[in-house]
Amino acid sequence: MKNQRLNDILLFNQSFVEKKEYEQYETTKHPEKKMVILSCMDTRLTELLPQAMNIKNGDAKIVKNAGATIMHPFGSIVRSILVAVYEFEAEDVFVVGHYGCGMSNLDGRLLLNKMTERGISESIIDTLQYSGIDVESWLHGFESEEEAVKESVEALVNHPLMPVGVLVHGLLMDPATGKLDIVIDGRK
Repeated sequence: MKNQRLNDILLFNQSFVEKKEYEQYETTKHPEKKMVILSCMDTRLTELLPQAMNIKNGDAKIVKNAGATIMHPFGSIVRSILVAVYEFEAEDVFVVGHYGCGMSNLDGRLLLNKMTERGISESIIDTLQYSGIDVESWLHGFESEEEAVKESVEALVNHPLMPVGVLVHGLLMDPATGKLDIVIDGRK
């Protein structure tokens, strides 16, 4: 039997639309609280982060990736944040990492091994390496959640396209309780 997840989603969605359950989520595309949040994709934060930060649908732009990290100053994460600032008038940026992040000390070599076990050939990895892409380093996580948040905040604060006056904050969240700890207070 084929995977049922897509069918389950589509069946639920049909009912969701027919019952007009979407009406409770109606809002504009402009964030009411004029903020953008970079958060980790960790499943524990899906509902916890907005609740712990008092964010409702329509309050903030939320961008997620593995580790809430900025890997490249001109990558899609920074582009999304800049669009939120310029196009949607966000005035605050919150980089919200969390304790016990799966990216902390993630071993790039072990991840490459998992890729080859699932059918990615060594020749593809070798070709990428030969092309100048250090796949193992690219996949490697970070040593400290706090340092990762600091580095991402610094990348935004020092970005040549980030306007003066936008406050960039760094926070760490406890994924069990939602408690937030300040790493960098952008108001200072």
